[in-house]
Amino acid sequence: MPVSRERFSIKPYEPGDAQATIDIFLRAIREVASKDYSPAQIAAWAKVDDTEVWARYRASRPTWLAMDGSLPIGFTDLTSDGLLDMMFVAPDYQGKGVATLLLATVESAARRQGLQRIFTEASLTARPFFERKGFAVLTAQQVVKRGQTLANFLMEKMLA
Repeated sequence: MPVSRERFSIKPYEPGDAQATIDIFLRAIREVASKDYSPAQIAAWAKVDDTEVWARYRASRPTWLAMDGSLPIGFTDLTSDGLLDMMFVAPDYQGKGVATLLLATVESAARRQGLQRIFTEASLTARPFFERKGFAVLTAQQVVKRGQTLANFLMEKMLA
């Protein structure tokens, strides 16, 4: 049964949100993406080497957090050229409309910026979600992270 979206809200990223986004990122990979990638691939991907670098990166572009009350439950971002670089949802909130709410936020921001399209490099895990939301696969890719090769997909969605 879908959860009412009124339960969730979106807020802009603030510097104090860095650790919450790291926690969501790591848990989403370790507990959700692990069904599509090997333990070695997960170990290579689910790593944040420097929290200060992460925090600067998050603050360098529009980033939004999905909230359940005061609890951060997901995040996403958008670069000036239309790249949706990261979208992760806490494992306990998968399938409850959080990613849909985050994507709607990105699409709205992209339209306000006058972008014609948004694009992303979707994991095996995320590809079905993005396809349901109107993204098309441009190409399959192999990305190397810390010595491990991971499959992902360059995908785009044209904005009306």
